[in-house]
Amino acid sequence: MPAYNSVFNTTDPPPRLVGNFPLLPLRTKTRGPAYTLPPADASLPPNESPDPDSDSYDILDEVLSLFRANTFFRNFEIQGPADRLLVYGIWFVSDCLSKIKPNASLREATRDVNNLALDLNFAIPGDPAWPLNQMYEPPRDRQDAELLKQYMSQVRQELAARLLARVYDEGDAKPSKWWLSFTKRKFMGKGL
Repeated sequence: MPAYNSVFNTTDPPPRLVGNFPLLPLRTKTRGPAYTLPPADASLPPNESPDPDSDSYDILDEVLSLFRANTFFRNFEIQGPADRLLVYGIWFVSDCLSKIKPNASLREATRDVNNLALDLNFAIPGDPAWPLNQMYEPPRDRQDAELLKQYMSQVRQELAARLLARVYDEGDAKPSKWWLSFTKRKFMGKGL
């Protein structure tokens, strides 16, 4: 059985690409270069995603919904640009989960995960530290590299906030053991 690919691979019009990394629209309040989608229905709890047919559904909702299923795969066939963002999102979620301790309160986990999300010393495609440079093209100039770094920072911050809402959906006392059980798994055998 193959891994799950992104439904955003076939969006029309196609997203802007930096190298071959897509800059897809996001449902976010975090400042950055991403085009902002309309907010989700106000009655939707923060630990749930909107319906995939909704205008508010974005790639980060898809990352969180496919994370647990795709984590079991060692191979992943990239079928479009959105899959590159999906792969990056899954690696980042895995990094965030490794920062959450099993007995950490929501406040402690928020501090640790936000420190990871706000850290600006992360690799982008083309950097020697990037895990799969053979599948990602580097930005063509410094301006594109800066745009990609800002977009990835925005993705990291929004993904961290949504992940914490899911991991602590039953209260702020303890994280969900169903999410933390994936801390040791490495998607495609790699990590950030």
